[in-house]
Amino acid sequence: MTEQTVIDLGLGAIWISCLIAAPALVSILITGLIVSILQAATQINEQTLSFIPKILIMTVALAVTGPWILETITHYTIGIFDRIPEIAR
Repeated sequence: MTEQTVIDLGLGAIWISCLIAAPALVSILITGLIVSILQAATQINEQTLSFIPKILIMTVALAVTGPWILETITHYTIGIFDRIPEIAR
């Protein structure tokens, strides 16, 4: 196994992690922005008010993108297992 193989595996893992986390993080970011704008407009400064919408939106986002996330993880894992003979050299 060469250094380039290790770097490729590490970069692939980081890229897959970013792809898998993106739907939840983007939905939370957008929801937080909307709630913050509404709080600023209505001058309601309750810190805990933003948690419930964020949790609900994240749950919906993960439920919608769950099959894609599972497929992405599965393809990556199968690719790693297929590369075992190449890595073991």
